[in-house]
Amino acid sequence: MAKQVLQVQGLNITIESIQDEDYVSLTDIAKQSKAQKPAYSILNWIRNQNTLLYLETWERVHNPNFNVVQMHNFRLQAPDNRANISPKTYISATNAIGIISKAGRYGGTFAHSDIALEFCTWLSPAFKVYLYKEFKKLKEQEAQRQSLEWHISKITDNVEEIRNLLDTIPGQTADRNRLK
Repeated sequence: MAKQVLQVQGLNITIESIQDEDYVSLTDIAKQSKAQKPAYSILNWIRNQNTLLYLETWERVHNPNFNVVQMHNFRLQAPDNRANISPKTYISATNAIGIISKAGRYGGTFAHSDIALEFCTWLSPAFKVYLYKEFKKLKEQEAQRQSLEWHISKITDNVEEIRNLLDTIPGQTADRNRLK
């Protein structure tokens, strides 16, 4: 799991690559709201009716093993102020893949980039604009790096083909066509 850190309005936002998908730290995003602890912001967001509807739709599109029946139960519980829908409860009950909850010192709640941007919309639409701008810049840099790596690999392959071709010329030795 490769970790990267984005600097957004003075906050470090951790992004982890998990199974070739970007998961953004909701815990880091929630720190921009000084009103309450990040965990409380995430708890309040996840039990919101619109959030649950969004998460259900996202999971149905991306997760064939999603437990729709349990999600329906969560949506029925959400209007009750006593409802306790934590990320861990949600993940284990619904078999969700869009949100990941980690315990420990470097833990926190991470969500697929689509879901993280939805969290930003709920928490602070202005912050979402800045996060999206930095995230897009990061993705462009990654694409340039991958393109460069692809070109270098093509050049290396072509050099190897030329060496092999030179080796077929009568009177040539393989040692002559190699760098030492």
